[in-house]
Amino acid sequence: MAKLVFIRHGQSEWNLENLFTGWVDVNLSEQGVREAKEAGRKLKAAGLEFDQAYTSVLKRAIKTLHFALEESDQLWIPETKTWRLNERHYGALQGKNKAVAAEEFGDEQVHIWRRSYDVLPPLLSADDEGSAANDRRYAELDERTVPGGENLKVTLERVIPFWQDHIAPDLLAGKNVIVAAHGNSLRALTKYIEEISDEDIMDVEMATGQPVVYTLDERLNIIDKEKL
Repeated sequence: MAKLVFIRHGQSEWNLENLFTGWVDVNLSEQGVREAKEAGRKLKAAGLEFDQAYTSVLKRAIKTLHFALEESDQLWIPETKTWRLNERHYGALQGKNKAVAAEEFGDEQVHIWRRSYDVLPPLLSADDEGSAANDRRYAELDERTVPGGENLKVTLERVIPFWQDHIAPDLLAGKNVIVAAHGNSLRALTKYIEEISDEDIMDVEMATGQPVVYTLDERLNIIDKEKL
C-alpha cells in the first residue's frame, strides 16, 4: 500500500496580512517556517519515508517542502516542480486586503468569489501589471493557458492532468509521494481522490503546515486518512 501526503504551505507573509495571494510569489512568514519544520518533525516521528516529492513553482510551497524534508532527513529525494500545483489564481483580487475588498464589493460578493465552486473572480488581462503572462516561469506555456483568474473548478481542471500523468503512476508503482502545495490546489486534489461533491468541497479546509496522510490500495482507493 502506498502513502500519499499533502501539505499546504506554512503561513505566508500575505496570509499574515490577510491579502489575496494566488500566483503572487510571496515568502513564508516566520510562523510559516516554524509550521513547515514542525510538519517535517511530525513526518519523521510517524516514520513516513518518501520516494518522490511534488510542489508548485511558488517559493512558499517549495520552501515548505524543503523544510519538511530536511527535518525528516529526506531532502535528497527526487523533486518535481510544476505550475499545475500553483495556488488558485485570484485574478484582479490578488494583492487586495480581503477586508478592504469586502468593503469595496460587499461581503456577499467576496464570499461568492472565495467560496463558490464555479464563479470566477474579476480577471486580469495579459497586459495588466502582475499578469503571469510576463513571468519567465510560464514562458513556455501557450498564452491561452496562463489564467487571468480561476475558480476551484478551473483549478481542478489543470491539476488533475498532472495527477493522472505523474502522481497516480508513482502511487500505482508502490512509491510513497509527498505533495507540498496550496490550499486550493490541494482542495482540488482532495475533491478528486475522495470524490467530494461540488457543494461539499466548499466546507473542506486545508490548515497551513499540517500533513494529511492517505494510505491507498493497489487501485488507489483510500484505506485510511490521518491528519498529523
